[in-house]
Amino acid sequence: MYLADTIVAPATAPGIGAVAIVRLSGPRAFEILDAIFRPVGRAAVPAIVELRPRMMRLGDVVDPVSGACIDRALAVVMPHPASLTGEDVAEIQCHGGPFIVRRIVALASDAGARIAEPGEFTRRAFLNGRMDLAEAEAVADIVAARSDSALANALAQLSGALSARVAELRAQVVAIRAHLEVEIDFSDEDIRLPSRREVAAEIERLIAGVAVLHDSFARGILMRDGVRATIVGKPNAGKSSLLNLLLGADRAIVTPVAGTTRDVIEDSVQLGPYSLVLNDTAGVRESADAVERIGIERTIRSARDADLLIAMFDSSRPLEAADEDVIRLTDNRPGLAILNKRDLPAAISAAELRERGLCLPILPFSAINLDESATLRGELSKVIGALIDPSARSSDDQIAISRERHRDALATALAALKNARASALSLMPPEIVAVDIMAAAAALGAITGEVSGEDVLDAIFRDFCIGK
Repeated sequence: MYLADTIVAPATAPGIGAVAIVRLSGPRAFEILDAIFRPVGRAAVPAIVELRPRMMRLGDVVDPVSGACIDRALAVVMPHPASLTGEDVAEIQCHGGPFIVRRIVALASDAGARIAEPGEFTRRAFLNGRMDLAEAEAVADIVAARSDSALANALAQLSGALSARVAELRAQVVAIRAHLEVEIDFSDEDIRLPSRREVAAEIERLIAGVAVLHDSFARGILMRDGVRATIVGKPNAGKSSLLNLLLGADRAIVTPVAGTTRDVIEDSVQLGPYSLVLNDTAGVRESADAVERIGIERTIRSARDADLLIAMFDSSRPLEAADEDVIRLTDNRPGLAILNKRDLPAAISAAELRERGLCLPILPFSAINLDESATLRGELSKVIGALIDPSARSSDDQIAISRERHRDALATALAALKNARASALSLMPPEIVAVDIMAAAAALGAITGEVSGEDVLDAIFRDFCIGK
């Protein structure tokens, strides 16, 4: 529930830094700032009189009870409605020590502010019409972005790209509903109305548009969370060396002893605009060692769950049964094959791997040669790019959803539209078709918050950080 009180919280991450921000929002924000902030040279003048909107002013944060100076800081006021939350907002930019931040928050709290709940500033922005629900969720996605692609997608949603597309689709749904309402209310009048087949054709076009947005979830989740890649190969094929080369650090232990890696080792690396989450795994082979067998089972699970596979083959050793197992793991999977140890005399070739059924692109490579790192990163970037498919056919295809709430709402809209199309083709009364059309409109409206309950808002904003 929206309480029209004044809230306060740090707007910067906890810890020591050069600068921290304490944010106030609500009807008493300026009054509370007056109580704890004194502009330099104007000790007797209230801050609200002295500070011009959206202009920083140097001053002291003071304890109004003792008069003690807490910090030399900057303050700014942003009157409603042109503020982040649509309310009066005041911010104090202080030195970034945790103790100082806690003292300023405590002073504001003593002066009448309430400590903000997670996401409460953004929630107020939504409730006051400063942003819709999809844009509010994009704020959290920007904070959590792990790559350029994730950041670009979140910024596009914050700027309203997703909201505009959803609004366009919803307007088309409402237009179909309007046709049906006219037929219901004026069926006896001499008015040219769309036939059922014409209505069904309109719904069919709408289904295609909603489906494009719904199906973008797979691409959006890869951009947001990163592409998960599992490195598979027989023992001593060079998997751990490859991981270390990509990370630029000795993350995995590398020894001549086969079977050194017993568990899945995970780390991430940036490849161009993408985040690649790498899993180094135990070598694939038959083993009598109980611990190693557990590691191999985890390798199989990791490979099954990965978005793409990096298959390692030792070019200095003849093909073995374990290599055949690795080839089978890559069947119908995106990825890249590495023909490693090309610095040693060759015992197998890329042609032999093709003859055994390997369909992945093959890169001759040496994991101990640092100069080949750039080539490897480039090839992996191509594989990831093809997986995410940035070369969309239209601007609509560039929009990608990355939240399950959006996917579920679009799935509900699709199901309702398909039911409406079936009813229209079956020449059902317009009232029957209109029921599903209205359900589709409600589902689309839920994405931007035109239709939302308190429980939905609670679920969305509880995952935000304090101060956002």
